[in-house]
Amino acid sequence: MPNQITKKYSLNVDPRILELLGPNLYTNIYYVLAELIANAYDADAKNVYIFANKDDIRVEDDGHGMSYKDREIEKYLNVAGVSRSNSIDSKTKSGTRHKMGRKGVGKLAALSVAEDVDIMTVTASGERSGFILSRRPVDEKNLSEIEDANIKFDRITNHGTAIVMRNPQYRLHKTLDAISRNLLKIFPLVNQDFKIHIIRENETVVIQDFDQNMMTELATLTTFGSKFSTLAEKVENPFPDKRAELVVVRDEHSIPITMKANDGLEHEYHLKILGWIGTYKSTRGRKSDVTDFPDNFISLFANEKLGEFNILPSVGQNKLTEVYIVGQLHIDLFELTELPDMALSNRQGYKSDDPRYEAVRKYIRDELLGDVLRKRELYTDLKNKQKKQATEDDQKKNEEKLKKNVDTFRRSVSEKTVKALTARGVNIPQRELEAAVLQSISDSSPDLGLKAIVDSQKKKILISQTLKDKSFSDVIYQMLLFNNVPVDAILYTNCDDEICRVPEGRHVYEYLRDFFVESYSNQKIYVLFVTSENTKVSWGAITEVGAAWITQVDHKIFNIHPFQPGHPLDNSSQWQSTNREQSTQGDLWMSNLNADILCQKIEAVCDTLGFSKKSRIDNRSHLGTLIAFRNDT
Repeated sequence: MPNQITKKYSLNVDPRILELLGPNLYTNIYYVLAELIANAYDADAKNVYIFANKDDIRVEDDGHGMSYKDREIEKYLNVAGVSRSNSIDSKTKSGTRHKMGRKGVGKLAALSVAEDVDIMTVTASGERSGFILSRRPVDEKNLSEIEDANIKFDRITNHGTAIVMRNPQYRLHKTLDAISRNLLKIFPLVNQDFKIHIIRENETVVIQDFDQNMMTELATLTTFGSKFSTLAEKVENPFPDKRAELVVVRDEHSIPITMKANDGLEHEYHLKILGWIGTYKSTRGRKSDVTDFPDNFISLFANEKLGEFNILPSVGQNKLTEVYIVGQLHIDLFELTELPDMALSNRQGYKSDDPRYEAVRKYIRDELLGDVLRKRELYTDLKNKQKKQATEDDQKKNEEKLKKNVDTFRRSVSEKTVKALTARGVNIPQRELEAAVLQSISDSSPDLGLKAIVDSQKKKILISQTLKDKSFSDVIYQMLLFNNVPVDAILYTNCDDEICRVPEGRHVYEYLRDFFVESYSNQKIYVLFVTSENTKVSWGAITEVGAAWITQVDHKIFNIHPFQPGHPLDNSSQWQSTNREQSTQGDLWMSNLNADILCQKIEAVCDTLGFSKKSRIDNRSHLGTLIAFRNDT
């Protein structure tokens, strides 16, 4: 065996910088892994293997490896040495990939996890090299060598590199699924040509298809550029008629921009935005402790590498629906070699005053987000409509079953009664006759078991109002919700929430007739009348008053002064009164007494229908956020 040549691994930087930067440069184990995976990508690796071992975290790749003879290791140890300065050295050895690395500090990433990191590498020619990257080198800039006999790989056979973080200060998640989800969020560049293998003991997960992991969870999607257009095919299609509005394939978005290049001259560039953005079907079942990153985000990538995980907080408007947003946008101009480097040292953000960054933020904030949220609103409307239609279909089926059961019940009782009378003779005592009938009814009563289901599916409360009185009707509606009345228990034709409105294509009177008049169920709807001067000129409102009188339903009156509710409403009972300010375009207000009366009536409705009401103090406090109180005058 030939003598092994003596190698020196000299770090071209003051060793104290390792102790200062190592633990502080990266704040998350997955950002560290992303840097190591990026190094493997730049080495033209086909596979990256991440081992979550008991005493270390090991990352291996089957890239080219680094040659000591060809001074590739010397270049690697040149911390902060620029890895690309022109278009020629911006490509990997194979010439098929754009280099991700640029600053030359990514090799310090592993020192954020461990004080000592083993670096072992082998080239295609069989040349092996190894050294220990340490926060505290024992001999100034010279790192400890790893003897060839101790250079061992777990999965690498021909060429590649292994990074072993011994006694790590961070740990990976206990489940490989959580590790996979974290890595996919910050490093989505996986496919058949670049796979990530996660290994813990005898368990292995291979990440090789980002699309399948994410797209099937989306309700809406917009793609930019032909490279991402096929993602649209993976989004499910529950509403074929509206598919073109929910899932949109666009060309890349281009923004002209003038920038001063590294040569000191200004040039015209086109900032091209590619990628995708969409919204989740639902946020249910997403536990915050499953991953280290939120599920709603808009990430920015350049040259396939993460530059900023989430730009959403700086461009969003804090709308509740933003919780559904997810996207990954690629802007390679951010990493154009001839332009100034705008990435922060830890690859966790960009310089906020760079014109490229400002242009992207403006486009997302002013144009893209609004379009995405409109798609989400359409999806929500379609889902609500679908849900309402399914509920109504169930109601109709159960109503038909109930009618059939009632008819069967009547026939059965009659038949059994006749038989019972015949068996006992015509001239039987009345007590025995009553007993026979009661026994027949008892025997047939199970046929009526569906009545409870029919009653439970009905709307419980109708807010009868006119469109001109919507502002006050909304107050009543919000107070019902505050008192735990379910949205789908309320029928309110002018409600902003579609669930409360009459199903599309149905008329309110037809709907009421089907389920509250022509029904064997005796579950009555509770009507809350919002009355005003507008009531007497609204045919619909007058008709609802008449319907309530005919069916003798319970009701409460919420009146806007100076209107005086009259018969057939129960105007003999105290009604609640609200005022409308004519001088301020109809602002509403009420006295403290009437505020209390409104709360009292809402609570009484809840008591009648079995809903869990709030306390009077809580109700008055909440009502005060919806409408102004004034002293009686």
